Amino acid sequence: MKTQAAMFCLGVWVMGTVCVSIVAMQNFYTVDRLLDGPSHPTFRAFVEDTGREDARSVLRYLSSELNRLFFQLWNVAQLAIGGCVLWLVWRLRAPGAARLRWTLVAMLAVVVILTVGVTPQILAVGRGIDFVPRNPPPPAMATFGVLHAAYTLLELAKCAGALAAALWLAALTRRP
Repeated sequence: MKTQAAMFCLGVWVMGTVCVSIVAMQNFYTVDRLLDGPSHPTFRAFVEDTGREDARSVLRYLSSELNRLFFQLWNVAQLAIGGCVLWLVWRLRAPGAARLRWTLVAMLAVVVILTVGVTPQILAVGRGIDFVPRNPPPPAMATFGVLHAAYTLLELAKCAGALAAALWLAALTRRP
């Protein structure tokens, strides 16, 4: 029963990562969709009064703040989900169980690095470049790009670990 619960939690962990990533991308794409497509007359009047670029800057700022909140909350949720998975498999004694536990510990370590190391830096640098003209790109854009790439690569590594852990867990549950 615990192995099925652990498998379910691994699925939640991976799907949560995928969903948060999709939501973050869509938040920014929605800004341009709102500005380019048909919209509510009051919104259209607001854009015309404010100016398209100023309205876009405000909407992108809102999207950025939402994404910052979502990623912070997701990082904390991942710690809880990962801790739960580790607790569920901790007493497994089948061959390969130690490898599974170490993979989960590594995944949790990645989340800790993201939560206390990378994310706070992304937030600080990102807020520093909000409303700053992008032409020419401000020097902090390069730093933001490196931090964003690091976050993405760590998330991909964590997801690869989750998929490997799910395969090992499935193999452990098939053994007699």
